[in-house]
Amino acid sequence: MQLKRNVLLNPGPSTTTDTVKMAQVVPDICPREKEFQSIMAPMREDLVKIVHGRDDYTAVLFCGSGTICIDITLNSLLDKGKKALVINNGSYSQRAVDVLNYYGLPVIDLQQPIYTTPSLSEIENVLKENNEIGYVYMTHHETGSGLLNPIREVGALAHKYGAFFITDTTSSYAMIPINVYEDNVDFCMASAQKGIMGMTGLSYVIGKRSIIEASKDYPKRSYYCNLYMQYDFFERTGEMHFTPPVQTIYAAKQALIEYFDEGEQAKWSRHQRVMAAIHKGEERLGLKEILDRSVQSGLVSAVKYPDDENFSFDKVHDYCYERGFTIYPGKIEKQGTFRLCALGAIDEADIEEFWKVFEAGLKHYNVQIPVKYNEVQ
Repeated sequence: MQLKRNVLLNPGPSTTTDTVKMAQVVPDICPREKEFQSIMAPMREDLVKIVHGRDDYTAVLFCGSGTICIDITLNSLLDKGKKALVINNGSYSQRAVDVLNYYGLPVIDLQQPIYTTPSLSEIENVLKENNEIGYVYMTHHETGSGLLNPIREVGALAHKYGAFFITDTTSSYAMIPINVYEDNVDFCMASAQKGIMGMTGLSYVIGKRSIIEASKDYPKRSYYCNLYMQYDFFERTGEMHFTPPVQTIYAAKQALIEYFDEGEQAKWSRHQRVMAAIHKGEERLGLKEILDRSVQSGLVSAVKYPDDENFSFDKVHDYCYERGFTIYPGKIEKQGTFRLCALGAIDEADIEEFWKVFEAGLKHYNVQIPVKYNEVQ
């Protein structure tokens, strides 16, 4: 089967291989069959292996987008009488605050600048002054801006003051190398459509068994989104508690095979090649980024809209989309930005071709090249 290949430069879902796509084409099967159950046990082990966890960590699978993991960890792992501390410096950490507020759970919303890494001294001061903090939550990679947060240092602070550390790694897992022990991570999370380059609909929480088992006695705030319930059901039956995304799991199985075939360091090197090609094209066209590169993840570049009356993101987007390339608007309040991402099954040759199309789109709409910006340099 010939499949049209689109290059997705949005922050997920990512470009997939044909072999991952075709892995979904399987005979119909009841997910309660032992044949299907046999897929998930090794998958859970592989997901832990990606972040170098051992038997004291486990992976718990859920049907849903990445936000379901935020919901699950935040509502399931806060014991009675405890508060959550959220390091809030972007749209996805704000989502964590929104989830906690929605449940009416006590949260310290520590606002930090969105253009640079947070203040470790401010975080430590909050931990010193609040001995009832149960966990610290931080987004590893804020895909709204491309900021990479210092999880290792913040995880160490959480542990120093008796809290455990949860990090949203949805857009860094299986791309930026993570070691749960060295990085002081008690819980992380991701979705199949991002780092492992699978399909949308499967997400997973990876964390310490001891904390999950202790959460059995924590207050229950959701029936579907409860971490211990799903973990316990897996441990007893080998199955997801509720109907799993069957075809998506077959695709994830193939994606994991391809992840380990490529290898952690080789895959990260490829993503870095892609980002280097993105940066090269930006520099050639005069495009400016929101963040200093010293705090960027190496996976997302947030580009300022040119100050040119002929520039229209929607028009340039459509021009690129019609030619097989997808770019994505930004998520920074009051800032006109679009994002170029190094996720997925792409390499630098794809980016070189993209820049030809993008430049042709600018010329088509009479946008000045190099692009212009009004601010004083």
